[in-house]
Parts: sequence; C-alpha cells; structure tokens
Amino acid sequence: MEQHSTAAGNRSTTAHGGRPASADARAGNRTAPPTFGVEEEFFVVDPRTRGILSRGSEVLADARLADGRPTGEFSRAQVEANTPVCDGAGEALRSLRAAREEFGRSAGAAGLSVVASGTPVLGDPASALVSEDRRYTRIAAHVGALREALVVCGCHVHVGIPDRETAVAVSDHLRRWLPFLLAVSANSPFHAGRDTGYASWRTVTWNRLPSAGPPPLLRSPAEHDRIVRALADTGAILDQHMVYWDIRPSDHLPTLEIRVGDVAATAEEALLLACLTRGLAAGALTDVHHGVPAPDIPDHALRAAVWRAARDGLEGVVPDPLTGEALPGASAADRLLHAALPGLLTNGDADLTASLLDRVRVSGTGAARQRAVHARRGSLADVVDHLVAETREGLA
Repeated sequence: MEQHSTAAGNRSTTAHGGRPASADARAGNRTAPPTFGVEEEFFVVDPRTRGILSRGSEVLADARLADGRPTGEFSRAQVEANTPVCDGAGEALRSLRAAREEFGRSAGAAGLSVVASGTPVLGDPASALVSEDRRYTRIAAHVGALREALVVCGCHVHVGIPDRETAVAVSDHLRRWLPFLLAVSANSPFHAGRDTGYASWRTVTWNRLPSAGPPPLLRSPAEHDRIVRALADTGAILDQHMVYWDIRPSDHLPTLEIRVGDVAATAEEALLLACLTRGLAAGALTDVHHGVPAPDIPDHALRAAVWRAARDGLEGVVPDPLTGEALPGASAADRLLHAALPGLLTNGDADLTASLLDRVRVSGTGAARQRAVHARRGSLADVVDHLVAETREGLA
C-alpha cells in the first residue's frame, strides 16, 4: 500500500518537505515550470521462491539514499523511496535510479530482492504482516479483509501548485486523463500466482476501497471538504488522510498528488509518467489562469474508462471519458502526448517525454513485457527475475 496515503505523519520530501511550489508559481507566474517529486513503492521478495516476504525493515535498515528518503509501507513486504522536490527531469531521473540501485544493494546484502510491480506476482498478500505502526494497525482493523487491497505498489507524482483553490481546479481538469496515464503505466497483470486478465490489477483491487478511484468533480475547496466530511460521517474513512482518490490535493501544502499509476518497472518509465503528469498539470494551470472550465465528466463514465484502461493497458482500448471514443492504444498515447505538449514545452521536457513514450511503444508497457516473459516458458519465477533485472537496470 501507499504509506503517504495512510499515514498522517508521512515525511516524504515530495509531498511535505522542501519547496513544493516554485517561487515563480507562488508569485503568480503561471508559465514557470512547476516543481515535482515522485514516490515509488516496491515489493521485497525471496530470490529462491520469488514470493513476497515481510522483511522490508531489513532493506530499510541498510539503505542509504543521498537525496531521498527510504520509508516503510502498510505491509512489511514493501518499501518506499521518495525523490526530493525536483525542478527538472534530469534531477528526478538521477534520484529514481539511485534509489533503485541502493534498494537493490541493501536487499542483496540481506539475501533479498526488490521488485517494481503493482501487485505481488508470487506470494500471498493477505499473509503480509502489517507494519508496526499504530495507524496502520487501526486501518487494517477498520477495513477487515480488504487489507489485502492495501498490499499494492504505486507510483505517485506530486506537482507544486500555488494554492489549494488552484489545486482543486487543476484536479478537475486532470480527471479526463486518468485512463490514459493508467494505460501507459500499467504494470500488474499477475497476482499471487495467477494471470488476472488485467494489465493493472492493482487498480482493480485498490479501487474496492470506498474512498479510492477517480475523484469527483470538485469545483471548489468547500465542495472537496464537504465530500470528505461525508466519507468520514459514513465511516468509510477514519480521517481525511484516508482519501485515496487518484488525484488528491494536499490539505496543508501547495501540492497536488496524482496517484493513478502502477509503480513503474523501470526508472525511465517512472520519469515518463512524471513528465506526462507535470506537463498536463502545467497546461491545466494555464487553463485555470484563463478561466477555462474543467469538463463535466460524469463519475460513472470516468470510472468505466479507468476500468477499461486497467483491463487493457496501452496494448488494448483506452476510452476517452470526455468524447466517449474507444481509442486504440497507439492513438491514446498520441492524444495524451498532444494534451501534455503545451506544458511539456513550458517545462522543457517535450523531446525527452516523446522519446521515452516511443520506447514504451516499441518495448510494450510493463504489463505487456511481464506477459511476454511468461509466454516463453509459462514460468512466473521468470517474470519475477525479469522484474528484478528491470527494477535495477532500467528500460533496455
């Protein structure tokens, strides 16, 4: 599960530290590239059985990240790394690579491996031990058997936004692109020893939680707060930090967290998701500044589009929840890149992002590559070995 999602006291620098919005943005310069940061969650696995193990504390105890911070997760079978607040893509990629390399080293020293997959390929997530944290214990008791839905790994992108009202407005603008971002990042086709039939099973299992999934159209911070109070009044959440929407404005800092993606198999794909997300957010900031209203996409249409993107990934059909079109994956990738392009040009990331997206088109998404490895010999152990290598070495 995502620690920053559940723990009120999370210390991630991307979410809560440093300088979440650039000085130019705070001063009202809407054309300044927003700062951003990335959080990634990983599974700890046994190199012999390839199943997940509740030994994340051993990996964390020896991990030394120069410019980020390793943290625990909901289950002891997971670890998390956070980049610092970044101004550019190069800085983010260096941090992403360094964290994976260091986790691989510290895991290896303990006789373990670390893999980037949205769900555990092998091993029983229901048996993963809950981390020794009072809040996690309360959440586990509160959700009952749904605790298994929390043993998943995501990639969360935080974008610096100048104020909460703007963050809510940008959230409304970004809703349309959730299925597209999910399709690009899909990396969880296998779960506990079986092929789920989905490209992102993490999305399906995670969205069983009552406060998860695409956010509603908010329109204002007051409406956001009203909906959160209603969730709390029903007992669906223990507090506001259990709002697990795919886009979530911070309640105390000028940031917006976009959390729809599976953890990326490689650092390069994590950067791709971050660049696309920041590009869309930068473009939305311009629209908000000029008074362009966010599209009123019905909740049911958006949830259905997210479900289809989770099932097919970029290799199938991606519905556009605004137009109703069922787009082939290649067309969906083109539409996503085109939508992000104004922001990517502002951020200076256009060429890099287009190149990374082309590499994913050629090699397939993380989910497609997992299935290709499995098709060779029918071995899920081979899939885990493949994930270990990609987590460490990057996109070939």
